[in-house]
Amino acid sequence: MAQTLKYHTKVKRGGKVELQKVPMKAGTPIEVILIEKNGNFKDLLNASTSSADFWDNPIDDETWNDA
Repeated sequence: MAQTLKYHTKVKRGGKVELQKVPMKAGTPIEVILIEKNGNFKDLLNASTSSADFWDNPIDDETWNDA
């Protein structure tokens, strides 16, 4: 099963990123996603909460809860 880990670090000179003590064997293929900590995700948060209102309605509940 895939394992998700979260680390906080800073980019070093030359754009290098280092992680200390990763609990995986040497040579294990991994995927790394970089997110700037000061990034502004307000637009994404607004989109995710506004679209959730679509699912909160009695007609939808009545129709799909009995499916």
